[in-house]
Amino acid sequence: MFRSRSKEEKVPTDKVTADLSKQPRDPEAPKGRPTPKRSDAQTQRRRAATVPTDRKEAAKRQREARRSDLARKREALASGDERYLPARDKGPVRRFVRDFVDSRFAIAEFFLPMAVVILVLSMIRVPVLQNVSLLLWLGVIVMIVIDSIGIWLRLKKQLNERFPNEPKRGAVAYGLMRTLQMRRLRLPKPQVKRGERP
Repeated sequence: MFRSRSKEEKVPTDKVTADLSKQPRDPEAPKGRPTPKRSDAQTQRRRAATVPTDRKEAAKRQREARRSDLARKREALASGDERYLPARDKGPVRRFVRDFVDSRFAIAEFFLPMAVVILVLSMIRVPVLQNVSLLLWLGVIVMIVIDSIGIWLRLKKQLNERFPNEPKRGAVAYGLMRTLQMRRLRLPKPQVKRGERP
């Protein structure tokens, strides 16, 4: 009733174009593009099948890929597989440093258990035990510093002898940080036994 005349006229033309598009194409008429090679068509179909169409599916696939990558890295840290180790643990220099540290006893690796014992002794309200815990604390720190200096000197010497042309930046600090961890908690897991020289 209140519609304009032009809108009413447009409706039939839309129907005509829709009807024309539904008509079958003449098989003899040219396509207007060359037929793709079979290999190209197959790769396009595969790509269409693997590319997710919505954001949720893409996020889900990304999470699964991240999860499998983390699982592979965790397994590599447990087994020492060089291919999947993080960048800070890769290379022959870092492997030698790990083996060097794991083959020795270090006082620093017993720091956490000793710290718990000293903390318990310091909490007991007996002045003699509190003085003993303070002396133990001081003694442990001095022993760790002396042991770390010895490891630092020996490790630096061994690295200069074995890897004269390799970059060794941060390798000694990497080894000293490894000595602070208890042997069974170290990652990558130790590959040598104690006393077994790398």
